[in-house]
Amino acid sequence: MECIEDVAWLHQETMLAVAQKQWLYIYDNNGIEIHCLKTFNDVLKMEFLPFHFLLATCNNRSYLKYLDTSIGKEVSTIHTCLGRPSAMCHNPDNAVIHLGHSTGTVTLWSPTVKEPLAKILCHKTVIRSCAVDRTGFYMATSGQDSRMKIFDIRNFKPLHDYKLPDSPQCLTFSQQGLLATSRNSLVEIYKDPCRISDDGVYMTHRAEDRIHDLSFCPYEDVLGFGHVKGVSSILIPGAGQPNFDALEANPYRGKKQRQEMEIRSLLDKLPPEMISLDNTVLGKVNVAELKLIEHKKPSKLAKFQPRFRKKGKSRSGHREGIKEGMRQKLVRTEVKKTHRVNNSSEGVELYGKTKKEFEPYKTTLSRFK
Repeated sequence: MECIEDVAWLHQETMLAVAQKQWLYIYDNNGIEIHCLKTFNDVLKMEFLPFHFLLATCNNRSYLKYLDTSIGKEVSTIHTCLGRPSAMCHNPDNAVIHLGHSTGTVTLWSPTVKEPLAKILCHKTVIRSCAVDRTGFYMATSGQDSRMKIFDIRNFKPLHDYKLPDSPQCLTFSQQGLLATSRNSLVEIYKDPCRISDDGVYMTHRAEDRIHDLSFCPYEDVLGFGHVKGVSSILIPGAGQPNFDALEANPYRGKKQRQEMEIRSLLDKLPPEMISLDNTVLGKVNVAELKLIEHKKPSKLAKFQPRFRKKGKSRSGHREGIKEGMRQKLVRTEVKKTHRVNNSSEGVELYGKTKKEFEPYKTTLSRFK
């Protein structure tokens, strides 16, 4: 029997990744081993990024690795140089990885940057757990000092500070913004703790034994948690999203719908370079580049249409070739015109001589003038 450090679902419920004692394994829903990744050794924490098909892992040697599950290739390896990680989660809004460390700091990572995007000092002791809500605006952290804090990631400032009888081991957000915490064998649920500073607990539940991990079931009012004696689940009213988009995530999909959704998600896969702290940059327009393109774009090309020719000479491919030739001709004309305007000023050197040094053109009859 090997010790299992962490388990993560992949893009489908038919595949899951298991971080065992030595290597990382991929299993299907029947428990059959599919892959064994020996380059990912001593993995402690895992997070899967569904829109990028990336499996982020962190081992006990403080190496953060990214695996592209669509092609089975290692994308990036980053040495955090901050020791063994104590907590790990990801921002569902911009796919940035959050790592908690023994120094009380939380660092934010991207696969294309070797240095942390940001470093936040959250607690004076070890970070026990961290979680980010669905909107990607708020982060909850818990430390060894028996405190739970809510941070606004947009400006990296603390919003609320909760003093608890004991330090929470696990934190997780639901789709509707409920925060679940676990302290030994006690489960506590807070209702909207990010916007309202209220120490009152929404619901509590006492488990059979010490809780190791907990998570909300998507689109369901169910909270599942694992403890020493097994796995249990409880009902939490108002936790799941009641109105789901069947075109994005259908919990009642069949086999054929699952296959079509997998193909669609593979076609819409985002590259790792698009993971950044400010995801609004992707929606902005480069005005300078747009003006340059519009300046270089010939205006006469929009009005040009090749004439219709018979005998199959007006096929779409042939017409596009004529348009491309006309485009190149207009570009050459614009370049010549620009070159002529630039050299029209007096004193411009042409082939080592100025315009004044050029003699007029002479013919055989020029001597009789």
